[in-house]
Amino acid sequence: MRRIFETNFFGTLAVTQAMLPPLRKSLSGRIVNVSSGLGSLTHNGDPSWKFAQAKFLGYNSSKAALNMLTIQLAAELTDIGIKVNSADPGFTATDLNNHRGHQSIPKGAEAVVHLALLPDDGPTGGFFSSIDPQPW
Repeated sequence: MRRIFETNFFGTLAVTQAMLPPLRKSLSGRIVNVSSGLGSLTHNGDPSWKFAQAKFLGYNSSKAALNMLTIQLAAELTDIGIKVNSADPGFTATDLNNHRGHQSIPKGAEAVVHLALLPDDGPTGGFFSSIDPQPW
């Protein structure tokens, strides 16, 4: 669990802290945290959810913590126009899951790219899959 948290939460926090000075100077700063539906407390509490049996304590809880980081950063940075959101790429075929995912990497990247290119009036402090809001 510590190793997973080091990567998924503390690693993200460290990179974000390192990038904040140039982002603060940007006209359209965007932070997109790559999360997972497995980090949704709502989904994890629903026994009828299609991935309800995916109980990976370290991974799921690290992504839930990442989602909280998203909410906290969005609140902190909203006054200076930096948008902060979490993206759920979906069950994408990658090395992490031995390519068992149901979609391609380009399809999984859609939510991240969409959030990175948000207009100035776009949302902040949200959790999105492709362009649809997801429950925390």
